[in-house]
Amino acid sequence: MAVLTNDMSNQLQISNYFSCPVYSIEKPEWVSKIDKACDKHIKEAYKREKPKQLERKKELGTKHYNAVKDHGMSYHSGPIEKDPDLSEFVEYCGNTAWNILDAQGFDMSNYTMFFTECWVQEFSKNGGGHHNTHIHGDNHISGFYYLKCSPTTSLPVFHDPRPGALMTGLKQKDKRKLSYANDQIHYIPKPGSLILFNSYMPHQYTMHDGYEDFRFIHFNIQAVRNMIVEGVKNENRI
Repeated sequence: MAVLTNDMSNQLQISNYFSCPVYSIEKPEWVSKIDKACDKHIKEAYKREKPKQLERKKELGTKHYNAVKDHGMSYHSGPIEKDPDLSEFVEYCGNTAWNILDAQGFDMSNYTMFFTECWVQEFSKNGGGHHNTHIHGDNHISGFYYLKCSPTTSLPVFHDPRPGALMTGLKQKDKRKLSYANDQIHYIPKPGSLILFNSYMPHQYTMHDGYEDFRFIHFNIQAVRNMIVEGVKNENRI
C-alpha cells in the first residue's frame, strides 16, 4: 500500500481498486511452428482480397494504383482455432483465460471457455495498416500472439475503459511516465509475445509503416455456462 505524505502528522493511505490488468508472457518457442502453420491461412486471406485489389486498380488507374498498391490493407484469415498445428496454442490460451478470470475473483466453477474468434492477420507490406479503437463485445478474454514484428512495426495501444475517468480527466504532466493520469498505454511486442486482457478493454493498432513484416494472431474467448455446454434445459429461459 502506497502512502502520500500530507504533513508530518498525517499520511494518506492509497488502496487501488477497479484495476484493469493486462497479462503478458514470452513464448518464442512457438513462433516457428505457428508461423509456418499460419502461412496457408494468410495465403488464403491474400487470395480472398484479390478482387478488392483489382477494383482499386480500376478505380485509381494503373499509375495511381502502382503508387499505393495495397497501402492501408489488413489481411484477415478465417477461423484458425481448429487447425491441429495450433492445438497447443489454443489449449494454452483457453486454460490461461479461465485461470485469469478465476484469479480475478470470478466463480468459474460452472463455466467453460470457448473461442468465439481466432484469426491470423498481416498488415500490408506497403504500409498503412492499422485498426481504430474498438472492443470485442460478448466476450470475456481477448489476446494477441505476435509472429512477425519489431519496434518499427504497428503497436498495440490499450485505452482506459472507464468513461467517468475520461470525462473528468485532467492534463497529464508527463506522458512519458506511467501514472494514474494515463488514459492509454502501449506495448512493444516481439516475436513470441503473448498478451491477454479483459475484452472490455478498448484497444487499437497504430499505423504500420511497412518497413518490416507485421503478422499476429488475434483471439476472443467467451465463458459459457456448463448447463448450456451440456445441453441442459434452462428453466429460467425467457
